[in-house]
Amino acid sequence: MKKIPLLLILFRLLLGPFAITLVVLDVTQVRPILLVLMSLGFLSDILDGIIARKTGMATAKLRRMDSQTDMVFWVCIGICAWWLNPELIAQNRVAVLTVLGMEALTYVFSFLKFGRETCTHAFLSKLWGITLLSAFVSLIGFAHTGWPFALAVIFGVISHLDVYLIIWILPQWTHDVPSAYHAYLIRKGIPFKKHRLLN
Repeated sequence: MKKIPLLLILFRLLLGPFAITLVVLDVTQVRPILLVLMSLGFLSDILDGIIARKTGMATAKLRRMDSQTDMVFWVCIGICAWWLNPELIAQNRVAVLTVLGMEALTYVFSFLKFGRETCTHAFLSKLWGITLLSAFVSLIGFAHTGWPFALAVIFGVISHLDVYLIIWILPQWTHDVPSAYHAYLIRKGIPFKKHRLLN
């Protein structure tokens, strides 16, 4: 059981490049296949954290690996969406570049303050992940942006602002910080109980 979280992370890490390969090779019925791969990647992301916490394997090293794998996976899915729908991405390039820029800034701020990347796994980031999945289902599955895409952008901006606050408030680097409020509690030395399924 203790190896399962790592295996799930490695599985998700391979899914992203595999998805890009399928798109580049123009595999028949690639859109439905990508929807399945996205669902499997999303499910693996949920399960690896839950199992890691239940088995006592939620170490800083594993959680950092999980966080960076998430980034690689979603960037790969984003490349697939752009490859299949370049005109839609071009029409929404300001929104896309805004979210990508905010993601890049989390790394800049975290490295400047802590000397390593951020690894908060905050609640708002998890909500963003759900809206991101729905946006990519809409984009890749139906070549449509609409409200799923708009929600993903809105939650992307809000969740990144939350991460900026977490980085600013935390006195030292730590992983699995549910929100900026919890970062404040950590700074003040006030104990709090984390949700066993979410953090």
